[in-house]
Amino acid sequence: MHNEAQEAVTSLHDLSAIDLIAGFRAKQFSPSEVLEDVLSHIAVWEPHIKALYAFDPDGARAVAKASTERWQQAEPVGPLDGVPVTIKDNIATKGVPVPLGAASVRLAPSPVDAPPAARLREAGAVIFSKTTMPDYGMLSSGLSSFHPLTRNPWDLSKNPGGSSAGAGAAGAAGYGPLHLGTDIGGSVRLPSCWCGLVGLKPSLGRVPIDPSYVGRVAGPMTRTVDDAALMMSVLSRPDRRDGMSLPPASMNWKALDKSPRKLRIGLMLDIEVGQPLEQAVRNVVSKAAKAFEAAGAVVTEVPGVLTREMLDGLDKFWRARMWDDLSKLTPEERGKALPYIFKWAEPGAKLSGVEVIRGFNATMAIRAAAAKLFSDLDYVISPVSPVVKFAADLASPLNDPDKPFEHIAYTVPWNMSENPAISINGGYDEQGFPIGVQIIGRRFDDLGVLGMAKAFETLRGPQRPWPAPPAR
Repeated sequence: MHNEAQEAVTSLHDLSAIDLIAGFRAKQFSPSEVLEDVLSHIAVWEPHIKALYAFDPDGARAVAKASTERWQQAEPVGPLDGVPVTIKDNIATKGVPVPLGAASVRLAPSPVDAPPAARLREAGAVIFSKTTMPDYGMLSSGLSSFHPLTRNPWDLSKNPGGSSAGAGAAGAAGYGPLHLGTDIGGSVRLPSCWCGLVGLKPSLGRVPIDPSYVGRVAGPMTRTVDDAALMMSVLSRPDRRDGMSLPPASMNWKALDKSPRKLRIGLMLDIEVGQPLEQAVRNVVSKAAKAFEAAGAVVTEVPGVLTREMLDGLDKFWRARMWDDLSKLTPEERGKALPYIFKWAEPGAKLSGVEVIRGFNATMAIRAAAAKLFSDLDYVISPVSPVVKFAADLASPLNDPDKPFEHIAYTVPWNMSENPAISINGGYDEQGFPIGVQIIGRRFDDLGVLGMAKAFETLRGPQRPWPAPPAR
């Protein structure tokens, strides 16, 4: 039987993955019906936000049909059977080229699924599309030389953030409940912040990926903490292709009930590096800290762990690394990359080996500073971004390739230190634009970070409705 009452309250495309699975089990609706509802919703939104790449509705219909038949026999293949999912461009899916958001990349179909895509597929997820990203994932923006400009559903004139740009836009617009991003300096948390989502950057190695790199993780981007945890229960399964992955852990990803009582929380507002903190962000994050304090946590203000020297060091190292990639291309291919990326990376060619190593060693200095900070604290609360929003067509909030990392000073330390960190919506500016709060935990305490975010869901008060598509 179709549950008309439930549909009247919440459209199928707006239901959480947890609710979809419950609905499939109760035979209230089928995976095929859910997919069709998601697809018709995408048809209305996508011309405005351009979140998708390699959109494959017919392939998804076949997968959803098989899932529908399994649910009719009450024989789901895994915990996500029939749930619609998107996967970021840079996470390989079999048969689909991986452009990395850049027109300079040579395209060839991927021979296999990367580990996160493989886990989602094994769990029965209906992968209906990839999502957009900026060139090489090195921008916090929806601007790309390969994909069309991706816009923010909350305000089409604004940026969804990046580099998981399409994932953020798709999540806010209601393209189903589960979206997979990657994060090496804030690329899951920044778009989650600017799109009102829950975005977890797990501990390094918690989610096996390929190719792996220092600080690089894949993580869920969802509307609820429970959905992020459900996705983690699948993504964190082992894969030997990742030489940096953690030992498989028997974590109960449903055990999210966590009281803030007596927990020691650091409030990190003033970090003295990067763009100045806007007042609206300060207000939302301070209010979040007060809510935890009222719930019994012991909150103390703490200084940042990042220095100017560290941030500049990271910038130099990443310029050199990006130039290494671009230098392997022909001049004609290089010329197809975003001019901003080229201008940023080109000085990397002139850095000395010592300068590049000194830059990389900022990573180790950040790790040491983070370890010292967490010797006395259980969690840290901070902004995700110092700015509330910025224009859709900019490469970054400052749009200056000479100052590319000024907006990631709150996010990038936790990639380098390997700590789990989550963005969760904390409030809105006067125009109703979402503002994320970041909760950071000790290394490997991914479950605790999710538990703190779950507690915050009840503490933060009512949320505004998700954005609706523009009138035609």
